[in-house]
Amino acid sequence: MSNFKRRDFLKLSTLSALPIIASSIPFSALAKPERQPSKDSEAVYFINDGIFYRPTDFIDKLQEINTANPIERDSYGEGATLEKLLKKFIEITGKESAVYVPTGTLANQLAISVLCGSNTKAFVQETSHVYRDEGDAAQTLFNKRLIPLGEGKSHFTLEELQESIKYHKEGEAFVGSVGAVSIETPVRRCSNQAVPLSEIKRISTWCKEQGYKMHLDGARLHMATSFTNSTVKEYASYFDTVYMCLYKYLGATGGAIICGDKSIIDQMHHLIKIHGGGIFTNWPSAAMALHHLTDIDEVMQKIIIKTKDLFEQFGRLKGLKFIPIENGTNQFNVSVEKGIDAAKLNARLRAEHNIIFGQPREDGFVKIKVNPTLLRRDNKLIYESFKEAIAFAKV
Repeated sequence: MSNFKRRDFLKLSTLSALPIIASSIPFSALAKPERQPSKDSEAVYFINDGIFYRPTDFIDKLQEINTANPIERDSYGEGATLEKLLKKFIEITGKESAVYVPTGTLANQLAISVLCGSNTKAFVQETSHVYRDEGDAAQTLFNKRLIPLGEGKSHFTLEELQESIKYHKEGEAFVGSVGAVSIETPVRRCSNQAVPLSEIKRISTWCKEQGYKMHLDGARLHMATSFTNSTVKEYASYFDTVYMCLYKYLGATGGAIICGDKSIIDQMHHLIKIHGGGIFTNWPSAAMALHHLTDIDEVMQKIIIKTKDLFEQFGRLKGLKFIPIENGTNQFNVSVEKGIDAAKLNARLRAEHNIIFGQPREDGFVKIKVNPTLLRRDNKLIYESFKEAIAFAKV
């Protein structure tokens, strides 16, 4: 026992106690700590036109806005914070008046109906939202006949419009008069292609000479202005009414604004009510949209500059090719080489790098969009994320 050293006894005592200590520690404390889930507010989305807030992020942002400038509650689309939003739209469009409506569909349909008056014909792009995505509302509810032009294309020309009007005037026994011409730009169904401003000018000049009214579906108008080096006010000057969306890139949960002459907008209030569009209070969307509208032009310019730099870096990637679109705005095509599993690439970017990319469509391209979420992360980090994910997704 004399040869048994005290330090050996302490070692043995400590080791013998380990099973007892271990049994008292929860298994979860010994397990490898789980990685924290990615925050949506930090994600880079290549699939949206703007920021689509998750509920928690929306509430946090709204609180931030309210702290800086208290939000006031409107009443049925009038007064308070919503009134400030309407004044901002009047300012940027150069129109006399503006009104809030709950949806873009209602905005387009009311504008076209009022502009047409008793005239029955409205000429539109075949690929437009008005023609393809509004449930035949013009015919069903407003007794207007939509005549599509430029099948499968982003826009029609002045000559195509003139030819179609002539055809319908000469070929019908009981001629219904032309009321309005509607143009959407950029066009969602055509990869957010912008209608050339030069063609809009030509059409507008001729329509004014003929006495035909013009409506602009500008749901994504800031995309067109930013990528064509123009302004909302210039685009709006060629039209009698302009609709702009509050949620596609202004962060709201919904809503739309119609701008135009006071004599036109004054007719809208009653029409909005009888078509079920009188929403009691709209301050959450109004406050969010007003916040983002204040600096949207500066934000879009930052996106354009950042995109140019990022795509130059992407040029060094092997396996992906980023392709601009003719008359394009914020959307691009991405070609994925056969040696890369597109599904694995998409999953890897989402799970490991909090980047939401996309899958190839019918034409084989991944359709991506650049938007304000791109400003959340340094381009070098985005490039390295793609580089790692490509290596992972090779087959």
